[in-house]
Amino acid sequence: MADKVKPDWTGDDFLSRFVNVMIQTKPIYRLMTHQARQVIIKTAEKNGISWEGNCQTLEKSPAKSLLGQITNPDIVYPDYYLVPFHAYEEGNLCWKAAFEAIPATQSLGLRVWKNEELTWQEAQKRLRSSFHAVLEPYNPPQVKNILDIGCSVGISTKTLHRYYKKRQNASINTIGIDLSPYMLAVAKVTDEQQEISQWIHGLAEKTNFADNSFDVVTIQFVLHELPRHAAIAIFKEALRILRPGGVLGIVDNNPRSEVIQNLPPVLFTLMKSTEPHSDDYYTFNVENALKELGFNYQTTVPSDHRHRTIVATKPF
Repeated sequence: MADKVKPDWTGDDFLSRFVNVMIQTKPIYRLMTHQARQVIIKTAEKNGISWEGNCQTLEKSPAKSLLGQITNPDIVYPDYYLVPFHAYEEGNLCWKAAFEAIPATQSLGLRVWKNEELTWQEAQKRLRSSFHAVLEPYNPPQVKNILDIGCSVGISTKTLHRYYKKRQNASINTIGIDLSPYMLAVAKVTDEQQEISQWIHGLAEKTNFADNSFDVVTIQFVLHELPRHAAIAIFKEALRILRPGGVLGIVDNNPRSEVIQNLPPVLFTLMKSTEPHSDDYYTFNVENALKELGFNYQTTVPSDHRHRTIVATKPF
């Protein structure tokens, strides 16, 4: 890992400010977000992921008919969730984002190990299992209730559920919570074995679960999409709903990663154009925030050469 604590293209560095000016210039921004989408789509299609095929299948599925059933009418979306990101003007609050989330996630692992000849299935397995391996030494003896925060279309949730079920060969209650009812509709319709107990449309900052409800709470590839104040509020809520000895597992981009720090200018500009909270994320001392809130901070491990896993536990 690099000695630098963050990439030069984030925070208040000159390069970062220059990129931000470019992003704030509308014609350049539109071009960058278009190009960012093309990078992901080309990665997918080059590796046997049918981008259009996936979307067409979901278009024909019952997903849209589930929207009314899943949507919580009492939700008031926070301002940070209403800005464009991931190259979608509506952010995650649209069918296009929801239908494209599966092929985009499948291509994520391929971009991590782009110099290896892996299938997308092999890359996904490696991506998820590296996170689970870091969690393993800190798991409570018995895991019965799991919450996956920011579950999106449920790929992380189902993989997490299967990991713990196999680990202890016992019944487990796993819940996914997300702010996008569109994503949750896709999660529900693709959960063909009905492995997940609930897909909840709700605020991670205020889940309404009882105190001490969960043995494990995870936040997977979500923090970089949040402003710092929202991340801290979510950590505080996770601490409340975890049981004493329960585990919080976070996996996301690693600010110290040499791969991320040394991205070519075109790629880091494209990446930053689709992630409006990058400056906040890459300069955020997550470990200190967890300690200040009362967690027992355990470890930060580079779980692959682009991502880090952070583990904290709730004191007894």
